[in-house]
Amino acid sequence: MSEKRSLRIFVDQCVPDSAGRAFIEAGHDVQFLRERLAPNSADTLVAAVALASEAVLLSLDRDFKKIATRLQFSARKLRTLSLIKLSCRESQAKTRLQQSMSLIEHEYEVMLASKGARLFIEVQKSCIRSYR
Repeated sequence: MSEKRSLRIFVDQCVPDSAGRAFIEAGHDVQFLRERLAPNSADTLVAAVALASEAVLLSLDRDFKKIATRLQFSARKLRTLSLIKLSCRESQAKTRLQQSMSLIEHEYEVMLASKGARLFIEVQKSCIRSYR
């Protein structure tokens, strides 16, 4: 049986620290925006740092569903912006992520096996959606 690979997560400023800790507790590498960028950095900069770090962006920000169209990267690079979008209450974020962790890890493995793919998961109050 193969060992699970660690996700690299970049936590946006709008996400509660507890949500980032859910990934730390699951053994993943987590960086918080405040450790790399100024507060209230532009969404395009946040996305660029996540891309440059080869990290999955964890955000509550609705704008990130559309940000790929606004970024000034090559089309190939845009397809690599991975996102876990939290569409639940902030108070539910850690619990919903813990409940979703096995699916997130599975989808990450699928992404790694599919060259050029990206991870895009939306965690809602009562469901989890993976977009391939």
